[in-house]
Amino acid sequence: MTDYQLFTLPNGIRILYKHWPSAITHCCFIVNAGSRDELPGQEGLAHFIEHLLFKETERRNTSQILNRLELVGADLNAYTTKEYTCIHASLLNQHLERTMDLFEDILFHSTFPEDEQEKERGVILDEIASYLDQPEEAIQDDFEELLFKGHPIGQNILGTPETVGRLNSTDINNFIKANYNTGEMIFAVHGNYDFKKLVTLSEKYFGAVAYHQPQKNRLMPGTTPGGIHVVNKPISQTHCIIGGQAYGSSHRNKWGLLLLNNLLGGIGMSSRLNLEVREKHGIAYTVESNYTPLTDTGIFSIYFGTDTEKAAKASKLIHRELKKLRDQKLGSLQLHQARQKFIGQIALAEENRMSVIIAMAKSMIDFNQVDTLDEIFEKINAVTAEQLLEISNEIFDTASLTTLLFEPKQ
Repeated sequence: MTDYQLFTLPNGIRILYKHWPSAITHCCFIVNAGSRDELPGQEGLAHFIEHLLFKETERRNTSQILNRLELVGADLNAYTTKEYTCIHASLLNQHLERTMDLFEDILFHSTFPEDEQEKERGVILDEIASYLDQPEEAIQDDFEELLFKGHPIGQNILGTPETVGRLNSTDINNFIKANYNTGEMIFAVHGNYDFKKLVTLSEKYFGAVAYHQPQKNRLMPGTTPGGIHVVNKPISQTHCIIGGQAYGSSHRNKWGLLLLNNLLGGIGMSSRLNLEVREKHGIAYTVESNYTPLTDTGIFSIYFGTDTEKAAKASKLIHRELKKLRDQKLGSLQLHQARQKFIGQIALAEENRMSVIIAMAKSMIDFNQVDTLDEIFEKINAVTAEQLLEISNEIFDTASLTTLLFEPKQ
């Protein structure tokens, strides 16, 4: 049984609602358009548009946009990923209509004035420079560029100084026309409302948005061979990422790899990598693994940063842990403990209600449904030791792994 309600407007925009008895509402508006939808030479465009949505509309100037929610104590923000653009807000329940009015205005009536474009161009250039000054951030972007060489997924979401420097109003309008599909938009609310009243408000604010459903043509990335890549930088420590392409969000092995990732280097101090590399050998302060499933591919990576003379040992310990997973099935107790830990973490994450409603909205875009917690737990408990062994031998295969090292200049 679903724990949400859904309504589709005639223009295709869907209204997703999850009840929660609280005085606080969390809501988001997600568009299925991100950096992978940019044309060559326009890298950073989706993120540029996200910034400009807060600048000027047909009815409001920048100050009026920013004050619309902040004057009532609400929190408004947005972000761009490889595949989505998301605007979200947290607010007292009585201010939902005010929020919906603002969302509709900035998403569908922004004017993108050239003077504001120039201001935001400077802000984003500073943002790019800030990321480049943080090797633990920059190495992730460079790693993804290696994995998806020549493909939009491999491009930095922020773009480059060169591409951001030449983006213009024509680029903006063409991107929106090509990618802002009303059938791939979700307005999602996690709060305490009568659903019929929410539908009425949605019809008032989003019902007049013109039906627009262009065909999206996302190209599936090819595979790239593994290898070791070393980049010298003016840094004091060595930073390293080891990983490769992984399963997409619809793949049958997705839940198995999510479980493996959590066991190997996920949340908490008891992950295998943290116990081995940090606790036992005291080599690295941070060692973690991540798995990000996208619609047609995924990214698995292990990151650590340490003193240069310790990097080789840290890498050796990591590969030893990967070999264990390739060579030997988990015992029944190990598998049970891995499942229970992951299930407990997912249950606790429900406390972050903004993350919950955003995840639900993304699931509705990708799968036209949202799994309940019980359904998610059922999928985790269905993962077998044999399946984990199969996944380990495919994803952690040494020959296909890519390693990127940022090393200090001599």
